[in-house]
Amino acid sequence: MKKLELHWKILIGMALGVVFGFIMTNFDFGKDFISDWIKPFGTIFINSLKLIAIPLILASLVKGISDLKDISKLSQMGGVTIVTYIITTVIAVSIGLIVVNVIKPGDSISEETRIELIGAYESDADQKREVAANTKNSGPLQALIDVVPSNIVYAASNNKNMLQVIFFAILFGISMILIPPNNSKPIKEFFDSLNKVILKIIDLIMLFAPYGVFALLATLIVEAPQWDLLKSLLLYSITLIFGLSLLIILYVIIVKIFTGKGPNYFLKGILPAQLVAFSTSSSAATLPVTMDRVHNHLGVKEEVSSFVLPIGATINMDGTALYQAIAAVFIAQTFGLDLSLGAQLGIILTATLASIGAAAVPSAGIIVLVIVLSQAGIPEAGLALIFAVDRPLDMCRTIVNITGDATVSMIVAKYVEKSGDPKVNNGDDNYKNVKG
Repeated sequence: MKKLELHWKILIGMALGVVFGFIMTNFDFGKDFISDWIKPFGTIFINSLKLIAIPLILASLVKGISDLKDISKLSQMGGVTIVTYIITTVIAVSIGLIVVNVIKPGDSISEETRIELIGAYESDADQKREVAANTKNSGPLQALIDVVPSNIVYAASNNKNMLQVIFFAILFGISMILIPPNNSKPIKEFFDSLNKVILKIIDLIMLFAPYGVFALLATLIVEAPQWDLLKSLLLYSITLIFGLSLLIILYVIIVKIFTGKGPNYFLKGILPAQLVAFSTSSSAATLPVTMDRVHNHLGVKEEVSSFVLPIGATINMDGTALYQAIAAVFIAQTFGLDLSLGAQLGIILTATLASIGAAAVPSAGIIVLVIVLSQAGIPEAGLALIFAVDRPLDMCRTIVNITGDATVSMIVAKYVEKSGDPKVNNGDDNYKNVKG
């Protein structure tokens, strides 16, 4: 059992959780037993994910931005890279919102199941509804005011203030770039080390994931045993995979428009990296393969690929951003929450910024989703609904993450070729050690 990969352990935990949950529904004491002795482990797992959200986003964002300290030496290429990454992320979130609002996977749940589900998480759902109602009564610029914290310690004490933490992290990282390197070096080394510690904590938390998934699914089955809930999860999974497929198609079109390379050339060139991404669920672990395929098989110069791809593994998570949008709206639909246009625009902003700080490691997306749910006023208890199917979907969205990186690298390479930027060769020395 120890030799099994983590994703297989999680899948086994999912299956056993479903079977155990259905078995316990046949006994009068089953629901109470799971509530008293199984559900707490699922709650502990969810709490551990929420625990690491703020440290993760703070450490990752500050490290990622401070790693760009030599971007001025790369002339305009750095700016083109960052802007393109941000644009593709916004597009990914927008596609996710369009797909989930058209298919509406959460609406497939019957009213009876929805009432039971809300009853199971009544306090959390009521609290979020109250927050949403207060938001509607706020002024038009209240969202902008809420981004800037008056007290960073207070902001960091509550996940719902995550956008304020992101604002502080970005401001802090930029300020590190603007001061002399000898002054910023100690704090840079601190955040680099902190980021490594946070990633190791995530590894430790994920070791508990098979047991957490078992508890979450068993609890889900006994508390809402209707088949339509399981069907809605299947429809949610199909919706997400459909959205990810649309994003891959968009990448192919973008590559054709900007570089003139056809779909076969692009997909054949990146396929081995996609397979590694699927098996590892990690953009960082896939990075060496991605760089090899982009340079040797997609014709991108090494000085470009060695700059663009490591940064992409750090800040460009298109698949994760699309997933956050779909998952957030799906959970809202499941709980019967009607998200306003403003709330969904807020999801675009939050998911875009949060995905920049998402660690390039397996299942980091589910942690970042805590940020999006909190900011949009959606019950975080809904994580229990989707985490059961998150691991295989994580494997799929990692494919999109690295494909997006490859797409941007080809666009930047074309830009460099046309502009004849003489400083581009600095990129290999400055960024070859950047990790996602």
